[in-house]
Amino acid sequence: MSGQTYRIESESPIVSPLLPESGHAEIWLDDGELAVVVAAKSHTVPGGREIRVVHVPTGEVVFRKADERDREPGEGASVGVG
Repeated sequence: MSGQTYRIESESPIVSPLLPESGHAEIWLDDGELAVVVAAKSHTVPGGREIRVVHVPTGEVVFRKADERDREPGEGASVGVG
């Protein structure tokens, strides 16, 4: 994992149209901007779980979003960029 400094993570498997292989709870990437784009276009199975991008050397969460799929109306997920 040398050089892979960004981790996309969730409590549930992550599915993305931008990845050749989906279903992992962690995805490692070198490029922070790419990691944010992939996370933004992803969702979890089952839906409703948070997806985060973490800068591994510092532990800083640089992006987070709550998956809106399968969320009940009025549960109001927040999307934030750190």
